[in-house]
Amino acid sequence: MAGLQAGAPTPVSLTVHNQSRVLEVAFSDGASFRIPFELMRVYSPSAEVQGHGPGQEVLQTGKRHVDLVGLEPVGNYAVQPSFSDGHDSGLFSWAYLYELGARQDHLWAEYAQRLAAAGVDRDAPMAPKGGHACTHH
Repeated sequence: MAGLQAGAPTPVSLTVHNQSRVLEVAFSDGASFRIPFELMRVYSPSAEVQGHGPGQEVLQTGKRHVDLVGLEPVGNYAVQPSFSDGHDSGLFSWAYLYELGARQDHLWAEYAQRLAAAGVDRDAPMAPKGGHACTHH
């Protein structure tokens, strides 16, 4: 994965484009990416989306029109976005943002495959949650 080692590229600018729903990130190595909010939301590194281990991922749907309503820095290594659907628990490290940008074609294809395998449409509303998966009954 790109950017996990010492001396890894760091962002030199972050620009939120609300109209086109993309986060533009320019890195110190000259790479620049336009990452759609939907892709960020669908691949949020939070436990709510990723689960707590392989096979526990929660397929996200209905996120095509999600907006970025906040973007808070976390130390010198990450940002924490707040999305218009209330999701705000993902920490996006510089390495993860770089990976999202560099691999977005592959990630979109993977997302389409996951949707097809689940038999759901990208714009289908999320199924109601019965509480967070971590809760004890």
